[in-house]
Amino acid sequence: MTGTCRGRTPGARRAVPLAARAALAAGAVLLATSPHAEETAPRVRPGSVVRWPGDAIESCAIGARTWPPLDGVCYYAVDLLRREGPLELFRTRAGRREAARVVVGPYDYPVQTLTLPRDKVDLSPESLARVQRENRAIARLWKRASERRFTLPLHPPLDPLPEGGRFGSRRVINGQPKSPHSGADYSVPAGRPVLAAAAGVVALVGDHFFGGNSAFVDHGDGLVSMYLHLSRVAVEEGQPVERGQPIGAVGATGRATGPHLHFGLRWHEARVDPVALLGDPVALTTVP
Repeated sequence: MTGTCRGRTPGARRAVPLAARAALAAGAVLLATSPHAEETAPRVRPGSVVRWPGDAIESCAIGARTWPPLDGVCYYAVDLLRREGPLELFRTRAGRREAARVVVGPYDYPVQTLTLPRDKVDLSPESLARVQRENRAIARLWKRASERRFTLPLHPPLDPLPEGGRFGSRRVINGQPKSPHSGADYSVPAGRPVLAAAAGVVALVGDHFFGGNSAFVDHGDGLVSMYLHLSRVAVEEGQPVERGQPIGAVGATGRATGPHLHFGLRWHEARVDPVALLGDPVALTTVP
């Protein structure tokens, strides 16, 4: 899952009507008043986060997964690879179960074209086996169950946080279509301190084939942040960290074309656009 790189994005976006683009803006939603009114249900894009506020909320749920509200609000993470179609949201409020519906629609993520060394794209049997081992170890992090240690918005992983992103970009590497980009890339000079997005516990540290020197922090409530391509890692597995604490430095290790930070988030196993949890008012819109 960590085939992450920095590169140019020459792909043109398809034309999208202004109203549709506004409705799909990273996480901006209106909650349906009836779970059966699909034709009027708001559209959200894959990788967004839905915010459903209310009074006396006791729990939030999608399917069989249930979690407590955060500061009295239900948040629902929509995975980047979530298929298009209706998504039912549930919450329990004052002992009564309530439902709302949103519709996951298509989104015109740009195309990112990259040229990399062949051995980083066409893997040898040995490299493929290594990647599979590393991915299995990383995948175990998504199911960790621990007490919530964070509040929103999260702390930026760089200070100041530069423009960047390319979350969701459809990547073409050496002419081959690859998986969408599941994190945000920030191009800054090597050595810039990388900061923890929130308090938590370092869940995994490693030198990975794709991610290079990498650190993963468990913040509880199913939220895991990841910091890839580091020049060095300044924390150890099992170590508690505080919000804004330096955990490493920007580098260009692993599959990278230059110094940058790949910052990724998984929440309740969903790959979400980091800007949705970093306080971007466009990325996370609340409608009473």
